[in-house]
Amino acid sequence: MAGGSLDLPVVDLASPDLKSAVDAVRKACVESGFFYVTNHGIQDGLLEALFAESKKFFELPLEEKMLLQRNSAHRGYTAPYAEKLDASSEFQGDLKESFYIGAVGDVDMPNDPNQWPPKERFPSWKDTMKLYHAAALAAGKRILSLIALSLDLEAEFFQNIGAVDCSSEVIRLLHYPGEVNESDNGNYGASAHSDYGMITLLATDGTPGLQICREKDRHPQLWEDVRHVDGTLIVNIGDLLERWTNCVFRYYIFNMLCGIHHVCSS
Repeated sequence: MAGGSLDLPVVDLASPDLKSAVDAVRKACVESGFFYVTNHGIQDGLLEALFAESKKFFELPLEEKMLLQRNSAHRGYTAPYAEKLDASSEFQGDLKESFYIGAVGDVDMPNDPNQWPPKERFPSWKDTMKLYHAAALAAGKRILSLIALSLDLEAEFFQNIGAVDCSSEVIRLLHYPGEVNESDNGNYGASAHSDYGMITLLATDGTPGLQICREKDRHPQLWEDVRHVDGTLIVNIGDLLERWTNCVFRYYIFNMLCGIHHVCSS
């Protein structure tokens, strides 16, 4: 059941008023588990390049994309219908396609589990992903410092216990088809789910499609739209952070309609 648009709080990561930023993060994590961040340090030009590289790859024929099918290290391409986030869904699988990228070092790593499109066709792909990985990780650390302070912990708490090890960060490029077959009417790009990690940073191309449900045990469930706000990233907390806070911070389930590109960093 649709419930209109949801107004999420906006947190300025460059605000000189640290207490207000911390209070806003805590309120968001307790009430909805979602918020926007501004002044996150990821340049518009980098995001534009990231979406351009993503779009170029997803426009390839399926058989070419399958040459980089996700491996045992969970890096690479995942085709439509390969994942089904809501086990109760009547459909074969979710409509999204995705590409998973793990930690990207400054130099080529031996035994790198990442898979890369051919350099002759995607000359800027790897460098773009490296730049975005570094920028998203830096933004994530700033957000986690605010979350730590909101829990009356030291700002560097999560860094000091190794919870922000860059090797655990994953970039997911995702594409949701704009048109679907009649048999898929009612299906979702990504069916109802929560994220299992600490936090997810979500960048979108501006097309609406994200919906959240704040009362997951309600029947029928009420789904509210999350608007795109220029210059922001959307942040949501995951199952792990809810568990670590003994459910003081709450995650909420969400889904994705079709027709958008977005990038998750978690």
